[in-house]
Amino acid sequence: MMENLKIQTKNLSLWYGEKQALKSISMDIYKNQITAFIGPSGCGKSTFLRCLNRMNDLIDSVLIKGKVTLDGHDIYAPDVDEVSVRKKVGMVFQQPNPFPKSIYDNVAYAPLMHDLVRKGKECDELVEKSLKRAGLWNEVKDKLKEPGTALSGGQQQRLCIARAIAVSPEVILMDEPTSALDPISTQVIEALMLELKKDYTIIVVTHNMQQASRVADYTAFFHMGDLIEYGQTEQIFINPKEDKTEQYITGKFG
Repeated sequence: MMENLKIQTKNLSLWYGEKQALKSISMDIYKNQITAFIGPSGCGKSTFLRCLNRMNDLIDSVLIKGKVTLDGHDIYAPDVDEVSVRKKVGMVFQQPNPFPKSIYDNVAYAPLMHDLVRKGKECDELVEKSLKRAGLWNEVKDKLKEPGTALSGGQQQRLCIARAIAVSPEVILMDEPTSALDPISTQVIEALMLELKKDYTIIVVTHNMQQASRVADYTAFFHMGDLIEYGQTEQIFINPKEDKTEQYITGKFG
């Protein structure tokens, strides 16, 4: 599987001030697969996710040790700029957070800012393509000038996915992307994830174990800052190796 390796972490530890939130985590994440992180609240899964695009750099008291590589390159190396990392590794958050701009400008903003496209036809085409990829185009094509915040929750989340893919990332991180959505919108986003993995590597933090079992190729179970078990989703859910994994999956704690 080495040639399919997209992200690798080695002995990754993180502290918020005195409190250790991640304990020496080593994991291989594969290209064009969906990897789910599960575990109880506060177990480190979102913190770990944010290490993969250097979002934790934005917090003052954080100390990070260990290594994170993307395609074999250390993303924390001194000569690496975190903005370039975030361009390759996009992020979709738990609460849909469209910019207070039009639907069109939500998608066009970053590509124009990074000089990926020119204003006009080229940008129009990128906006259309990104909205199509996010399964939103048919619903919004006649109201691109309306504010993104006027859309429903599920549509807003797809707008945020369109915005993430507009800068052509290689990896999309999703932090509980459906926890604020109704079941129908959740279904739409899950179907979209399965579609998007043809072109992107997707990593999703989810509280919803059914969701992990439906969409993920690989699942990692975190507990108290430790990676307890990681493997193919079917094996984790049907035949976990660790007692703690089994207890969590069968609902004995969590």
